Amino acid sequence: MQTPDPSSVRFGGPWTHRDVSANGIRLHVAEAGSGPPVLFLHGFAEFWWAWHHQLRGLADAGFRVVAADLRGYGDSDKPPRGYDAWTLAGDVAGLVRALGERRAHLVGHAWGGLLAWTAATLHPRVVSSVCVLGGAHPLALRSAIGRSALLGRRGSQARAMGHLLRFQVPMAPERWLVKDDAAAVERLLHGWSGEAWRGDGAFADTARRLRHAMLVPGVAHSALEYYRWAFRAQFRGEGRRFTEAVNGRVGMPVLQLHGADDPCILPATARNSAPWLGPRSRFEILPGVGHYPHLEAPDKTTKALESFLREHS
Repeated sequence: MQTPDPSSVRFGGPWTHRDVSANGIRLHVAEAGSGPPVLFLHGFAEFWWAWHHQLRGLADAGFRVVAADLRGYGDSDKPPRGYDAWTLAGDVAGLVRALGERRAHLVGHAWGGLLAWTAATLHPRVVSSVCVLGGAHPLALRSAIGRSALLGRRGSQARAMGHLLRFQVPMAPERWLVKDDAAAVERLLHGWSGEAWRGDGAFADTARRLRHAMLVPGVAHSALEYYRWAFRAQFRGEGRRFTEAVNGRVGMPVLQLHGADDPCILPATARNSAPWLGPRSRFEILPGVGHYPHLEAPDKTTKALESFLREHS
């Protein structure tokens, strides 16, 4: 693969691409439909296209759906800093307002789920509800990693998140992510997904697109900065302040949609997010699905999202 131009991730479809200024940067979004606003936030090594199934399905169901390239990804700006949870949550809140909406439903996968939960805590006035796929509350995840690392358990959350430590060293992880046309992205996708999806033709197409997006200049470094802040903040005052800021129940309902075979964020870790759930929240498990419910089981995921969003719109 050649180094792609950022605009080359603006794939065509029944959606409109545009740029939105929010929180001091330019964010690229793809949007479709009209009705109650739903903002999609992708995870690590993804970009807006990861939500293409849900963009179609929920737009047809009567929602205004917007999938963003997060800071540092896809065709959004890639500034040298701002990859801390405070600033990223500000991006989300600013984007809701910049879209002309007072409030929006937030749907996030993995890192996007952490940001959705954080934005709901720090900026509750702009959040109607939260849907988290393949993720956990940030404090539930931190607790699970710390507890399992201390006990040295096999098959633990600390082992599942071993890449968190590998990503802390400078430069080498960036080279690893883009080496051989970003082959590492496909290996992660394969290792974290459910067995059934790996043999599907959609897997190969998804891997090709995610590898292409990772090769956009600046994306590999930006993507890793999310992990670097999350780890290093635990040893700084800002980490303690963040813990205090998000250590409370959110005031809106939360849907957790989790793959039973997720090897990255273990189902037990996701269930341990219960102390931070808002009213009328629920947890749904998808058998045979790994870390990517929106890609591995798109119809079931879209149906679950539609049901939850209708209930709380």
